Amino acid sequence: MSLQDDLTAVRRNLNELVRSVERLERDVQDAARQAPATPRAPRQEGMVPVPDTPYDSSLWKDADDEGLGSRDRRAP
Repeated sequence: MSLQDDLTAVRRNLNELVRSVERLERDVQDAARQAPATPRAPRQEGMVPVPDTPYDSSLWKDADDEGLGSRDRRAP
């Protein structure tokens, strides 16, 4: 392929992309007009308490230490 052929292909693909984005924008606008307005659930704000008690050690059974490798193998 020549440089001119490559440029023509790029222009064609770019034009197709622009048309696709325009079509997508129209579809989103149409969907927004047709969708019934539904109230959103109230947002929960504030702090979430985290207990100071230790976690059950069985949660970590057979877990690898991230970045350190497996317990029974050497780290690379």
